[in-house]
Amino acid sequence: MGATELILIRHGESAGNVAATRAQETGAEVIDVGLRDPDVPLSSDGERQAMALGAWLAALPAGERADSVWCSPYLRARQTAELAGLSPFRVDERLRDRELGILDLLTSRGVAARYPAEAERKQWLGKFAYRPPGGESWADVALRLRSLLRDLDDAEDGRRVAVVCHDAVILLLRYVCEGLLEADLLDIASTASVRNGSITRLVRPTGTGFWAVADFNAVEHLAAGGAPVTEHAGDDNVHPR
Repeated sequence: MGATELILIRHGESAGNVAATRAQETGAEVIDVGLRDPDVPLSSDGERQAMALGAWLAALPAGERADSVWCSPYLRARQTAELAGLSPFRVDERLRDRELGILDLLTSRGVAARYPAEAERKQWLGKFAYRPPGGESWADVALRLRSLLRDLDDAEDGRRVAVVCHDAVILLLRYVCEGLLEADLLDIASTASVRNGSITRLVRPTGTGFWAVADFNAVEHLAAGGAPVTEHAGDDNVHPR
């Protein structure tokens, strides 16, 4: 037996999200955020999203609320959990965002200009298999999430668990929990970016076997709470070429 429901929450909009979108729009090669990725905080809109999320969670019937909370160690995720009233929470480093190695803080233009061979490798291998030097592929992240889910099941038998984390982590939790193929995952990633403050619910009433999606990328609670809906898409080219 194991957990029966996962409430997957993407952190609110971060200062890094804002800086990355600005860099892409202006054609810059480098994302000017000035912080390590683990230290990037929420933006003001991200704080509003986290509070709207908290209001929605507090209004849920008792039988639908999370029994416990697991959280990425990154500041933006911890701030989201705290502002949403999801404390106390368990921090687990396996929920951290994907590590980009030498490509960290570079836009797609910056990668093409500074590491053209890596840009070609990325296109050839696709998003799931490509591992930047010093970083992780999506397959690498999936491996650490398999380990996390084993521990989560052991600790949370028969319980509903909220997980506050990152867009790639949510997609890869779907990949592992639903038993998807690489092509299935990349089809989802190419058509939908996980929005800030969104809710994705995976359910498994028996506590065993694969999970089913009850909700994906839901943001109605943000508008209801007076918070903006923000979407910061990643790379458009995810399939191998």
